[in-house]
Amino acid sequence: MRAVTWHGKRDVRVETVPDPRIEKPTDAVVRITSTGLCGSDLHLYEVFGPFMTPGDILGHEPLGIVEETGADVPGLKPGDRVVVPFQIACGHCWMCGRGLPTQCETTQVTREGTGAALFGYSRLYGSVPGAQAEFLRVPQAHYGPVKVPEGPPDDRYLYLSDVLPTAWQAVRYADVPPGGSLAVLGLGPIGEMSCRVALHLGVEQVIGIDLVPERLGRARARGVEVLDLTTYDGQDALVTAVRDRTDGRGPDAVIDAVGTEAHGSPVAHAQQQVAGLLPRSWAARLYEVAGTDRLAALNLAIALVRRGGTLSLSGVYGGTADPLPMRTLFDKQIQLRMGQANVRRWTDEILPLLTDDDPLGVDTFATHHLPLADAPHAYRMFQRKEDGACKVVLHP
Repeated sequence: MRAVTWHGKRDVRVETVPDPRIEKPTDAVVRITSTGLCGSDLHLYEVFGPFMTPGDILGHEPLGIVEETGADVPGLKPGDRVVVPFQIACGHCWMCGRGLPTQCETTQVTREGTGAALFGYSRLYGSVPGAQAEFLRVPQAHYGPVKVPEGPPDDRYLYLSDVLPTAWQAVRYADVPPGGSLAVLGLGPIGEMSCRVALHLGVEQVIGIDLVPERLGRARARGVEVLDLTTYDGQDALVTAVRDRTDGRGPDAVIDAVGTEAHGSPVAHAQQQVAGLLPRSWAARLYEVAGTDRLAALNLAIALVRRGGTLSLSGVYGGTADPLPMRTLFDKQIQLRMGQANVRRWTDEILPLLTDDDPLGVDTFATHHLPLADAPHAYRMFQRKEDGACKVVLHP
């Protein structure tokens, strides 16, 4: 089959690789019809390469048709249309039973000290072949895949794999009080969808902050109050502008949908670039003991949120030695919630919204649909924010 493979920093290729097959009774094989390109994939493309191996198959946002199932997958059959969550979980362990499939005790990658295995996301999360491919082996298929109706276009359900539950969890974790306010940092796919979810769930004031004109325009068109970072002379000016819009206190909650590659962190950016020049084994060890993130977005979130407010982190962070302003966090009595989205915890709440009325605008959410063969171009375009690329979907 053809698949998108990692070969180094900013080097992805479409190659012929062995077809997946059933390896365990709880496996299924799915023929992929659509697969998303995620902002998290760009972290592998740029920063987290030391944990990758040349030839790793990328991707974790798949929708497709079941081709084959193992003996212990009674709920699926060939021909079923399914969306596959990005994390791999058993559904019956202690963690899954408490709505935390990202911490699944059956699939935890204990040798790396991390949570549940993820599709296409480095050795830190199990080195599981990813979904930017013609076919995908799905472990724990008795629990993970969500059957969806035939008929509507793929985009109606594709975002159940990641974007929708990640945004939904970000808003739920933000826990905005009735009549309250929410600021969202970063209007990429997760940030923009978080704004849409927040408005749908009745958050009275939603402020979206970014610096890319196309992203600001998309959010504004959905009723979000947007602020352009480039029009403010430093963080203090932006913080003042947001406080002026929120009774002088700041928003009740802030969602950081940016993560480790935030603009405005030159020192950490330089450290990441230097690490990228080292042999992978050396760089991986460096990250494990002294890794730092670009913290400009997180520091801005801490400055923005009102005292006693909540920070909800959906952007990916991977640093092990990040300097945090603990005095400020403590003094402002900030609540902090974060983590990979627990997809199956939220899908039952989200599915009823994927109707012909399309209140979250999923049918038109993607800006680009490209063949799988164009994946190298898609990665470059998405990373560089070219051609208005806000969400890219690949088709094998």
